[in-house]
Amino acid sequence: MRPAIAGSEPPAALCGRGLSKSFGGVKAVDDVSLVVAEGEAVGIIGPNGAGKTSLFNLLAGTLPPDAGSVSVGGQDVTRWSASRRSRAGLARTFQITLPFQDLSVIENVMIGSLVRRRPVREAMDEALRCIDLVGLSQKADALASELSTGQRKRLELARAIATRPKILLLDEITGGIDHASIPGIVEVVQRIRETGVALLTIEHNMVVVRALAQRLVFMHRGSVLADGPVDEVASRHDVRSLYLGESDAPA
Repeated sequence: MRPAIAGSEPPAALCGRGLSKSFGGVKAVDDVSLVVAEGEAVGIIGPNGAGKTSLFNLLAGTLPPDAGSVSVGGQDVTRWSASRRSRAGLARTFQITLPFQDLSVIENVMIGSLVRRRPVREAMDEALRCIDLVGLSQKADALASELSTGQRKRLELARAIATRPKILLLDEITGGIDHASIPGIVEVVQRIRETGVALLTIEHNMVVVRALAQRLVFMHRGSVLADGPVDEVASRHDVRSLYLGESDAPA
């Protein structure tokens, strides 16, 4: 695994050092250190139960670590709530989207934009910008309950980027949507990345990983087993064996 901090690396948008979390006798996250540089895109893969979502929860502030620290933009946020981390520049999406069903698309996104404590008019303008970026302009006044699964994923992205994050954590952003809708979601995330937002994404679809990430982290049993360029990690024998279940399976 590459070192958590090196003097020659760009400033870190997000840094987790020595993070650990146990549930009963099970170590969900075991001494994990991870750096995402400003503007970098990193993918996380691993079998079910590898600790990927638990790591996300530690980084986002929805779980307190048993050990270790988290910093955003060089600022220690380990003891901060998820909402305070959001104001510091960390945003996330969830595998299962949870919009406010009885609110419109623009009202849902305004909740994200108001995190920055903007005037309402400014928050609305920011929400409209984000809705346009994710391709939901035609649905701005529709209720969230009326959206398809793919549209709800786009809404989730719009709400996250409305907070103006430095780092965006994406948890299975293409999960649960039909195959034909995946390229559109990938294109939206690529547009977000072009704005300079750093990305850390959990993803099972290797085609999506290759489209979105410069670097790949492989987790197994709560630990980081490999960390490096996407093709290099994906082609490793141990990664292919543990992740795909067969040593000669294509990466």
